[in-house]
Amino acid sequence: MSHELLTSAEMGEADRLTIAAGPTDGIGLMRRAGQAVAAQVLRRYPAAAHVHVLCGPGNNGGDGYVIAQVLASSGVATTVWAHGPPRPDSDAALAAAECPIKPRPLSDFDAGPGSIVVDALYGAGLSKPLSGEAARAVDLVSDLHLPVVAVDLPSGVSGDSGKVLGTSFSADLTVTFARKKPGHLLLPGRERCGEIVLADIGIGDDIIARLQPRTFENGPALWLRGLPVPAVDAHKYRRGHVGVCSGGPNATGAARLSALAAARSGAGAVTVLSPGNAMQVNAAHLTSIMLRRTDDIADIEAFVGERRPSALVLGPGFGVGEKTKAFALALLASGQPAGASTGIDGLVFDADAITSFREAPDVLFEAAREPDAPALVMTPHEGEFARLFPGIAGDNASSKLDKARAAAANANAVIVYKGADTVIAAPDDRAAINSNGAAWLATAGSGDVLSGIAAGLLAQGMPAFEAACAAVWIHAEAGSRFGPGLIAEDLPLAMVPVLCDLVAAGGGR
Repeated sequence: MSHELLTSAEMGEADRLTIAAGPTDGIGLMRRAGQAVAAQVLRRYPAAAHVHVLCGPGNNGGDGYVIAQVLASSGVATTVWAHGPPRPDSDAALAAAECPIKPRPLSDFDAGPGSIVVDALYGAGLSKPLSGEAARAVDLVSDLHLPVVAVDLPSGVSGDSGKVLGTSFSADLTVTFARKKPGHLLLPGRERCGEIVLADIGIGDDIIARLQPRTFENGPALWLRGLPVPAVDAHKYRRGHVGVCSGGPNATGAARLSALAAARSGAGAVTVLSPGNAMQVNAAHLTSIMLRRTDDIADIEAFVGERRPSALVLGPGFGVGEKTKAFALALLASGQPAGASTGIDGLVFDADAITSFREAPDVLFEAAREPDAPALVMTPHEGEFARLFPGIAGDNASSKLDKARAAAANANAVIVYKGADTVIAAPDDRAAINSNGAAWLATAGSGDVLSGIAAGLLAQGMPAFEAACAAVWIHAEAGSRFGPGLIAEDLPLAMVPVLCDLVAAGGGR
């Protein structure tokens, strides 16, 4: 499996464990890494007039010396530019000694048109901004518009946060090893990586498993086996029942989008819970989706007791205020205690359900921590996240990944921190970074569809973290495949070929 993401510290430990297990030593790993990058350079740029390899003093630079050696032996005109000598008695020093090209100081770096630059300065382990000669090299390469191949990660991008530390290279190709790092997927780092190639240098899956990573690249490998697929003898209520709370007569569309998405994701029955003054509006637009008048908490409790829904969506188009808070707290109190025959298994709170607690978030969090509370998924965008978690959102030193994890622990909920690099985090510290986001999804109502997909998967028994991850990926994949012209109403139907492919690939097995 290769969907795990490794921090810089975890990658260092993977190297250490691999070397300790033998027979590969440190210089052996370095040679394999350098050879893998050199092979990509030779394949991608066979007509390059000159390759400039920029080497730092650490292991990333050591990879660079191997790359230069391989390129030179292949007849490629190659120059090595060193940002300081390798540390004595290090694997990088051995690699430098084996390289037949005498390095020149990075302070003298210059390049001409038609050249290729291999960035082997610092990679994923950089913890401080690029400056001086390294920053000058970035500016020169940018000014000349030279293609860049980055070793591990473009220098200047944090491997753990994806933040640009001062300045960074913008690579056309990044070759990394064993597993990707969070910085490959988190913005703005993802934009600086170009195409990412994952190279096998002999760090086995057993070594990765020993690290017990808690961060993943979101994709079917993470949740496909748990994707709900109906059994031969399934009936509609065995496939789960979703309730979606509707707003008033002027704000009903969001709930209907969520409801249709829940149905398309496989829920056997979906009911829109509508206030009395919006019943006619909703009825005019619903066919396979059921409709029930729900004006107050007593109506919600009656619906839960009579119809036994598995999951419920609150927030899209519902309105911000005390009524929303009261509904949310009532739903969180409607879980299924051990031995009980009724109760909600999962909730999805989005939009107005999140914003309604901006003055008292702890009230929401305390309700979510009650032993019998349903599993809670919350799907805030940047602004909603800041309203509910102001202290976490304002921590500029933390990455989006760190913030999502902290929010999930605080709220005892799965947090879907939306954006082009959506992060899904669970209270148990698991987190996934989505990488198939589509710009076409930046359209009104798109988030309502996402909430519905998540609720539909929850209703069918998928665990909250996996359901949220699957919903985010399916939502993005549907948007990507549809492409230009996408509006939110298109998404539920656009999900169908995505779901067909997932089932064909082994969903539920």
